[in-house]
Amino acid sequence: MGADLSARAVDVRELMDDPAADPQTLERTYRRFGAVNAVVSRPGALYRGDIRPRARAGLVRILDVGAGGGDLCRALAARLGRDGLPAEIIALDADERATAWAAAHDGRAGVIYRCALVADLVRAGEVYDIVLSNHMLHHLGAAELQDMLADTARLAGPSGLVVHRDIARSRTAYALFAMGTWPFAGNLLAGSFIRADGLTSIRRSYTAAELAAVAPAGWTVRRGLPSRLELRREPGDERS
Repeated sequence: MGADLSARAVDVRELMDDPAADPQTLERTYRRFGAVNAVVSRPGALYRGDIRPRARAGLVRILDVGAGGGDLCRALAARLGRDGLPAEIIALDADERATAWAAAHDGRAGVIYRCALVADLVRAGEVYDIVLSNHMLHHLGAAELQDMLADTARLAGPSGLVVHRDIARSRTAYALFAMGTWPFAGNLLAGSFIRADGLTSIRRSYTAAELAAVAPAGWTVRRGLPSRLELRREPGDERS
């Protein structure tokens, strides 16, 4: 646990992002994301605070950017279904391996899986009520981040909500993830990229201060537990 966390490790890449990544290891990673994200990302808080209140007003269109294996989208679809709330959920990812796997394992959740770039949806003139991402910001360089924020703001329009959620870089986050995943390295997480890539993603992540310093006007940074960050653009704020 002697990783240098003084600055973003932007030159280090996650193993699953390698186009030549082992397909079986990648599949095991997708399969286990749901269990890990249920603990780390707390999708229930996102649902209760941002999605359910809007869905109660009528059909809500949700776009998940960088959806990977689609576990967050399926979890949200299940919660909306249990509450009898109408929604259209689109899981977007630029990696066709992720969207193909996710579509094949939808389990009747009814999520729409699309392999495309955010800019493609902007050019098509699409608009959503909620645009979100989970563990996506740390993948982006400085220019890519600004483009992503501008594009997701356009996709939400003046009345939509944008919520980008990620891990916050800190020694505590790194240590907790390292210790918390160690007992499962030889069983639940064996043969997957999750433990190695999780530690890499923390090294690549922003601190709250760093994210606030580069966020455009109209965006706010929120802290959460455990070691969570949210970068938000609320409805009605068109300055982004």
